[in-house]
Amino acid sequence: MKLIHVLIVEDHPLIVNAYKQAFEQIAQDKTVLFNIEVALNLDEAGAFYNNQSYMSKCDLVFLDVQLPVGSDKSLLSGEDLGLKIREKYPETKVAILTSLSDHYRLRSILKGIDPDALLLKGDLTPGELIRGIQSLISKPPYYTVTVLEHLRKNLVADIDIDSTDRKLLYELSLSTKNTELCDILNLSKAGVEKRKRNLKILFEVEGESDRELILEARNRGFI
Repeated sequence: MKLIHVLIVEDHPLIVNAYKQAFEQIAQDKTVLFNIEVALNLDEAGAFYNNQSYMSKCDLVFLDVQLPVGSDKSLLSGEDLGLKIREKYPETKVAILTSLSDHYRLRSILKGIDPDALLLKGDLTPGELIRGIQSLISKPPYYTVTVLEHLRKNLVADIDIDSTDRKLLYELSLSTKNTELCDILNLSKAGVEKRKRNLKILFEVEGESDRELILEARNRGFI
């Protein structure tokens, strides 16, 4: 019997229970056994990530993107954690489960993290979750139907939203002053303004004010 170590990073107990039920169902065939750990927020997840002894044996990470910012602000979202896991523990398979369906948000996840599975909560049924887990174990990648539709519509475009853009949007949502943004992002004033302009074009936001940009970024799940 194969032992598979699983880390679930999810702040909704109902989703955590759905995961556990799916793993229990899969384990009934007695070919695999799951050792499951749960992190309910980014601080708890960060503790697992920093535990090299645990992460070196962790086989699967199931990660929600929309998580509250970590207390030290080193992790602004589940996406940041996914990127770090990819970089430091490339052998660990990463699955993203999210309610986000915005074109550019999905593209950011697919291009940045390149997850072994991307499942949209709106597509999910108990059977779909089981199929996703089984595929992740045996033959990744696995995408739910909405993700596949996005891929068929040329999801890979020329516009990127990188970690600096996401950090900029987060700081704007906190009403951080422009003078402080330069220090936080390690950019010149012109560099900050250029990124703002590009984001406004991407999100189809008009006007000089940052308010509409923040609202649209929040609506699309980037904040």
